[in-house]
Amino acid sequence: NCPTMPNLDRQDYVILNSVSNVSKAIDAFHGYGRIHCLLDNDEAGRNAYRELEREFAGCIRDFSDNYNGHKDLNDYLCGKRQNLTVNPPPRTIVKPKKKGLGL
Repeated sequence: NCPTMPNLDRQDYVILNSVSNVSKAIDAFHGYGRIHCLLDNDEAGRNAYRELEREFAGCIRDFSDNYNGHKDLNDYLCGKRQNLTVNPPPRTIVKPKKKGLGL
């Protein structure tokens, strides 16, 4: 439930954990008008996509180009996160002012 992105409420997700599970997931995909694949950027991922494309031609899309140069979506997301924490912006240290009169 995400009020700022209501379209997410009408989406289902199937996480395969391995491309060897593609054949097991095919039955779950029937009945969907659109299938977005975020598979690995390797030969096994491309083969899995081709297997799904044969079954669901016209309603399936490969999204692996969105994280091209990374092994998979997780590698891409972790890489983004690391880039943010490895080079944090420089901090300015402000010394507190002394209170009272110096006698």
